[in-house]
Formats: sequence, C-alpha cells, structure tokens
Amino acid sequence: MNEQATKAPSIGARGTPGKPAGGPNAGTQASPDELIDARIKELKDWRGETLARVRGLIKEADPEAVEEWKWRGVPVWSHGGILCTGETYKAAVKLTFAKGAALEDPLGLFNSSLEGSTRRAIDFHEGDTIDEGALKALIRAAVALNTSTRAAARAARSRK
Repeated sequence: MNEQATKAPSIGARGTPGKPAGGPNAGTQASPDELIDARIKELKDWRGETLARVRGLIKEADPEAVEEWKWRGVPVWSHGGILCTGETYKAAVKLTFAKGAALEDPLGLFNSSLEGSTRRAIDFHEGDTIDEGALKALIRAAVALNTSTRAAARAARSRK
C-alpha cells in the first residue's frame, strides 16, 4: 500500500479542514481552494508543480468544477458528482477518475487502477509530459457523463 508522502493541513476532529476542534479558533476553517494551495506549496518539488498543473487544466476544461477537500486531505474536483481526485505520493501524483471505467480513453492516458470496474487513474511521475489536450478532453467527458447520468436519473424520477 502506498504511503502518502505529505501531511494534510490542519484537519479537525471530524475530518473537517481548519483548526482542531475545541482550539482557540475552533470555528475557523480554510476553504478547499486554500487547502489545495497549501498542499501544492508544502510539496516544494515536481509533485507540487504537477498537482498545480493538473488543477489548472481541470479548471480550464471545466470552469464550473467545484474544488473540495475530502477524506482528511484529498483534493477533489466535482461537477454533477465527483470528477476526479488528486493524491500525492512519494513517486507519483495520482489523478483518479471516479467513473473512469465508463470513459473512453482513446489515447491511453489511464495507466493505473485498470483492474477495477468503476475507477481509473493516471499516475504522473517526475519528468512525465502531460498531454494537456487529451487530459482536458477526459475531464470534459467525465463532466458529460456525470451531468447526463444526473439528468437521466431526474427524468426517471419525474416519470414515476
């Protein structure tokens, strides 16, 4: 099992970002974008640069994507459901697509978590070149899948 190489910024007792529960600033919480900024800054190497680059590409591909901070320190991007997560490890930045197995990947970007029936991931290693156009197309496809699934579910409920 991979061990995360970085410690998450301050996380409260229930996994909420910000100051620990009961401290002098118990109600103070950092926003998800501030926590992701802090993660990028604390990495101080190629992983921070890579995470910042994929974050920028996600925002370019889908300006409506919402940044979240879940599971005690994982950046998450959502639009109509989770698009992908951005985890940092010693040897990789892993971009995991929640519904990756349902996405077409004609250029073969997915190179990790290929055995699962739902998720797929892209592991970026030091020195890797990011195919920006292909990654943005994959992000847009994930958005389309999420929003079409939600629209279909709403339509089905309204017919009942």
